[in-house]
Amino acid sequence: MTFDSLVVLLALVGMLAALVKEVMRPGMILFTVTAVFLCFGIITPKEMLEGFSNKGMITVALLFLVSEGVRQSGALSQVIKRILPQGKTTVFKAQARMLPSIAFISAFLNNTPVVVIFAPIIKRWAKMVKLPATKFLIPLSYMTILGGLCTLIGTSTNLVVHGMMIEAGFEGLGMFDLAWIGIPITVIGAVYIFLTSKKMLPDDRPEPEIVEEDTDPEEPVHQVEVVIGSRFPGINKTLKEFNFRRHYGAEVREIKRDGKPLSDVAHEPMFEGDTLVLMADDSFVKTWGDSSAFLMIANGHDNEPHVSCRKRTFALFLLVLMIVGATVGELPWFQETFPGLKLDMFFFAAVTAVAMAWANIFPARKYTKYISWDILITIACAFAISKAMTNSGMADLIAKAIIDLSYSFGPKSTVGPYILLGALYLISNVITALITNNAAAALGFPLALSLATQLGVSPMPFFIAICISASADFSTPIGYQTNLIVQGIGNYKFMDFVRVGLPLNLLCMAVSVLLIPQFWPFDL
Repeated sequence: MTFDSLVVLLALVGMLAALVKEVMRPGMILFTVTAVFLCFGIITPKEMLEGFSNKGMITVALLFLVSEGVRQSGALSQVIKRILPQGKTTVFKAQARMLPSIAFISAFLNNTPVVVIFAPIIKRWAKMVKLPATKFLIPLSYMTILGGLCTLIGTSTNLVVHGMMIEAGFEGLGMFDLAWIGIPITVIGAVYIFLTSKKMLPDDRPEPEIVEEDTDPEEPVHQVEVVIGSRFPGINKTLKEFNFRRHYGAEVREIKRDGKPLSDVAHEPMFEGDTLVLMADDSFVKTWGDSSAFLMIANGHDNEPHVSCRKRTFALFLLVLMIVGATVGELPWFQETFPGLKLDMFFFAAVTAVAMAWANIFPARKYTKYISWDILITIACAFAISKAMTNSGMADLIAKAIIDLSYSFGPKSTVGPYILLGALYLISNVITALITNNAAAALGFPLALSLATQLGVSPMPFFIAICISASADFSTPIGYQTNLIVQGIGNYKFMDFVRVGLPLNLLCMAVSVLLIPQFWPFDL
């Protein structure tokens, strides 16, 4: 092991520990690691900055704006209200109507706004039809994750791997290339949810009644639930240290974590993903509804802005134009007919975002609020970390160790590549469960490339495995932001996700390892 590879190994171990302990936001942790690599000369300043100008990373930023435009148009809330059955129904029948539509929508939109809009509406609907909301909220999160596996823009991880492939000299992914594996996994995942959710998901857990006291009749207050986001200024502070009323004009009555209310509200530190039960007046949702401090705000009423039907229709038209345009622009006949035009997803996402801004579908003056900068910095730094693993030889060392281990199951047999594919999938999936999907892609991509090179096989099966495994984590609420959101609003416990999600993780892994080589063969 060389000195450079030792530095990379120690830095990656430190990075993983810092991410698990959440000492800082993921973006700053990964940026710190890239700065260390820069100091030791493992990467050049040019290599450190390449990720910040990568087309895939900038496309993710533009898609944040497109998703916000669709959200603020009110189109999503109208869709879910029409999907939900209004008469007497059963859990199975309601899921059969909801889940396919949710998967389809999330294939083209950022998962988080889909869950933020749908979750409160589904919870109110479930109460109205007298069905437990807990039978629908985890399936909501899981189906958005599964739907995101079907297209290039379904999740940021796909765009990260796509960008890394282009940087490494490969062609990259088309809009629907991942559908060959994403659709079978989504169908099988949906069947699994249909068959297991009734028995394995809990019934509604009773929520303690919050008593409204000492209220001013001229300023009536009511109960509001918020899920703490990464930019909440009171993270790691107690209510004694952080004056919530002074900051937000509301009183915290309860803090829920892991599906349970905490006993000592005043002295418990607050963390990302905690649900706060507040007493607030009508101005709270209007003032803080778009705040990045909270992942979600629910007050038992519709929080969607009222917009004209014309604006809603125009937003949907732009979304369809973006998807169809990017798909047609990738077709071979179009590229041969117009060789000078590069009408890819970046082009149409940029045009759509600008059109939405000028049409005032989302407030153009506040556009920076709708972009998750920490995710973008994490993605940009992921490219530099991947480059450092390659430059130092660490990726080759880890790949060789994995190959040597696989040979114990059958030396140089045809089973070997399948075992390695499964091992890479498992490694990326575990990293996603512990930290973040984009960091998993950063660590997994150079391993995938090195494994394929040392085996003398095509790297495409390994690249596709990274796309799937770095997103398809259902076993923990921290593995995916949508899981955190539904945990709070559904009062789920940590073990609810493990009990239902871990078998789904293993099912997705088995399907992926078996099917990926059928569509992307190992042969060069």
